[in-house]
Amino acid sequence: MGFKCGIIGLPNVGKSTLFNALTESNKAEAANYPFATIEPNVGRVAVPDERLKILGEIGKSEKIIPSYMDFVDIAGLVQGASKGEGLGNKFLGHIREVDAIAHVVRCFEDENITHVSSTIDPLNDIETINTELQLADIETLETKKNSLEKKSKQGDKIIKNQIEIIDKLLNNLSGINNLNKDEYSEEDNLFIKTLNLITTKPMLYICNVDENSVQNGNELSNKVNEYALKNNHNSVIVSASIESQIAELEDNEEKLEMIKEMGLNSTTLTKVITSGYDLLNLINYFTCGPKETRSWTINKNTLAPQAAGKIHSDFEKGFIRAETVAYHDFIKFKGEAGSRDAGKLRQEGKDYIVKNGDVMHFLFNV
Repeated sequence: MGFKCGIIGLPNVGKSTLFNALTESNKAEAANYPFATIEPNVGRVAVPDERLKILGEIGKSEKIIPSYMDFVDIAGLVQGASKGEGLGNKFLGHIREVDAIAHVVRCFEDENITHVSSTIDPLNDIETINTELQLADIETLETKKNSLEKKSKQGDKIIKNQIEIIDKLLNNLSGINNLNKDEYSEEDNLFIKTLNLITTKPMLYICNVDENSVQNGNELSNKVNEYALKNNHNSVIVSASIESQIAELEDNEEKLEMIKEMGLNSTTLTKVITSGYDLLNLINYFTCGPKETRSWTINKNTLAPQAAGKIHSDFEKGFIRAETVAYHDFIKFKGEAGSRDAGKLRQEGKDYIVKNGDVMHFLFNV
């Protein structure tokens, strides 16, 4: 399991350029006019993780298999998208299918690149997009409410409760308030999940800045960062133009050298994936052996049987126990045998919560 991240924003903010850099491809047509992207481009990229290579060397593995993330480049939204402007309904439908949203915001001045507004105002851009997402969700909720009300004449308590939840969500959206899942029971949150609302998806703001601002940001990106913090969202600073230059280099050493020259510590891909993992509360555990070393993505607080189920459903059904070594112990004692001799290999049962970096071997019986 990886996750699917949708890249959205107004036209000409750098979405497609960023997508090409992230996926190191030219799938998305970067053009200086709106709607260069009609159908969503999807790119699957390996999640960068230095631990995999080290584990593979210790395990003398034939193959190393990383976790993956799907990026979806969704066409530029415009004011009125929720009413169909700019092919808006189609684009909003694509956003419903992703796990998290990366909202690219233009934080650079360039008279050669057109913008839908006469001035560069990232907070106004964010408000425009958010309004369209909220309007789209309001329409979804009202449609669902009408459908439930027709059924509610039978006096079903569950349906009545669902209508009350929808009314509360509509009030939240009208008041431009964020959904607080803690206000609802576990059962209520399961119902809310089935509604597939766009505004409930985790949001990451990507501030696309000029090359000179990539290290410390600028006045425009500072505004976005303040807004993100205030609304419990994440934000990162990138320069799509720099990343596109890095992506064109085929040699990894050249890429690393250019990253250093630009004063950067990591690529946009690493920044976005790290923020994405934080957004969705994801971690990785590993399996390691002669055939392969592999990374598996799970949610934080996942129990051992459910983690085993990511490999195969039989592993979860017939789970007996998990032989587990913490990553640093596995490295320190040069593998499973050394960790066992050092007393670092643990036998964990069904109640064990898997930790980030655990190296695991599952015993099962079906």
